[in-house]
Amino acid sequence: MGYLNSVLSSSSQVYADDAPVSGGGLSRNGKFSYGYASSPGKRSSMEDFYETRIDGVDGEIIGLFGVFDGHGGARAAEYVKHNLFSNLIKHPKFISDTKSAISDAYNHTDSEFLKSENNQNRDAGSTASTAILVGDRLLVANVGDSRAVICRGGIAIAVSRDHKPDQTDERQRIEDAGGFVMWAGTWRVGGVLAVSRAFGDRLLKQYVVADPEIQEEKVDSSLEFLILASDGLWDVVTNEEAVEMIQPILDPEQAAKRLTQEAYQRGSADNITCVVVRFLGNQDGGSV
Repeated sequence: MGYLNSVLSSSSQVYADDAPVSGGGLSRNGKFSYGYASSPGKRSSMEDFYETRIDGVDGEIIGLFGVFDGHGGARAAEYVKHNLFSNLIKHPKFISDTKSAISDAYNHTDSEFLKSENNQNRDAGSTASTAILVGDRLLVANVGDSRAVICRGGIAIAVSRDHKPDQTDERQRIEDAGGFVMWAGTWRVGGVLAVSRAFGDRLLKQYVVADPEIQEEKVDSSLEFLILASDGLWDVVTNEEAVEMIQPILDPEQAAKRLTQEAYQRGSADNITCVVVRFLGNQDGGSV
């Protein structure tokens, strides 16, 4: 399918009724295929964004996938979608020390977004759940409560942790920085924000950091597929249900649409965005 690059501008995220916008592609080396589906769901506004990008760095074909769930408006999520991966692949250590490059790119993107926010009266923030494919390495980085789940040998495995303020270590970090966590319908930083890490959120920045937690997985014959999704999916579908639901669906775009539609039918009250990446080495799906 050629050198696919489906970097989608936000203007292309147009929605009709409840039907999700969707698409997908195949890497030039035939090692992975991907699909996405995104829907406002029952919300009148859309604050979810996604990115699916294939690029080349130092002769390597790189896959970059992300789900960004905004709060306080769409500004932060849209900014992260447009800038995070560009900042990452320009990092001088992207190949030699990918984890530190990811961490630097997250924090640099956050600080640049905050600079751009100087004239805004209202805080905006965003989660980021991203997956970077470099050779036989899959690096998942996460800030906030969007989630990454893999299917390995038929088993669902969460490869990111939802950053919630009531987690013992997160609460401790926030309190050590002079903040507090309180119950206001759910546990919230400063009684305001229900995630403990995010891009943006200028007024809470000393407590709500954009430091990603990064997990690395080996891409081998047991690794079947990856799901990245906003909490509009995970609020109503378990990791195991999501994996079981799409395991037979070899087309990742159809798989992403299936998850999005299922979350909507189960009554998800949020925007719903899913990205599915299927690994094609040594698998029955290799002819896709």
